[in-house]
Amino acid sequence: MNVQVKDYLTPVQAVQTGAAREIPIIDLAAFRAGTPGALEECAGKLRDALENVGFYLIVNHGVPQTTIDRAYDAVRAFFALPEDAKMRLLKNQHNIGYTPIRSSYNRPTSDLNEKRQVTAAAESFFMKADLAPDHPDVLAGKRFRSPNLWPQEEAAPGFRAAMVGYALALEALGKALLPLYATALDLPAHWFDEAFVDPMYTLRISRYPRQATLGKREQGLPPHTDTSFMTLLPYNRVQGLQVRLASGQWVDVPAVPGSFVVNSGNMLRRWSNNRCMSTPHQVVNHSPEERYAMPFFLDVNRDWVMDCLPSCTSETNPFRYEAMTYAEYMAWYTTDYTAAR
Repeated sequence: MNVQVKDYLTPVQAVQTGAAREIPIIDLAAFRAGTPGALEECAGKLRDALENVGFYLIVNHGVPQTTIDRAYDAVRAFFALPEDAKMRLLKNQHNIGYTPIRSSYNRPTSDLNEKRQVTAAAESFFMKADLAPDHPDVLAGKRFRSPNLWPQEEAAPGFRAAMVGYALALEALGKALLPLYATALDLPAHWFDEAFVDPMYTLRISRYPRQATLGKREQGLPPHTDTSFMTLLPYNRVQGLQVRLASGQWVDVPAVPGSFVVNSGNMLRRWSNNRCMSTPHQVVNHSPEERYAMPFFLDVNRDWVMDCLPSCTSETNPFRYEAMTYAEYMAWYTTDYTAAR
């Protein structure tokens, strides 16, 4: 059954968040059905979101609610594991594994040539595509192409299956949106297809304690931008995501059951020569409950060279950045730019 957006954004919510008019909501029902003109209509809304907001919501996206619910259940169960079980999975050089509460992270800033360390009042677990030990990229020792770290099945029954199933569903959703991105950026509809064959992605699951249990100056996740081409975040009944609009105002992202929040990150901003925004956002959990989140970060193939999109440069608007691959960018972001060349 199609989601009716008007059922969820009440006037009270619009006033409270200040974001209902600012963060677009794109209904994908007609686009997914192949209705004539729907591609262009949705792409026009996406163009506005990418160029002026950096965030938008999608409804009628096609991801089964059972897949999302199963993943949320598995996330809660994982973070309920004993601390020593989680600490055996500490994050490695491939950006895979567990980080305890108050860990420090590199986070990109609005300046695409800068990164900074932030401390997050949350515990997290990172996974990528679930590669087998004999995968060619694993055998070749390619960075960011490594088997995931998993708890023992008897300790966390069904966790791996739920996370892999959710990640595959989100990979499919992100790739299904690519014709909209190409059309929005004045490119042929299938322009991005080759770049996203065997794409890189990261699923980060997090537990944010109640703000009342933290220090006054602590935040679940301080202001930052994302590294990604595209980030997808499912509806969360425990809110906490806040976005800084172009006006400088911080607003809560509207709560629309059945939706995904989507935002562009620094990779798309670089690739589009600053045409697309990469908008600062943060997490503050003012709820009396703990907050669990499952953002999915989608990127190009590890070795795809992101040179300037042809519709985003001209003789008077040259490319501002060095062309680079996902591996090169992430090596710079996590450690040193030259490490994965």
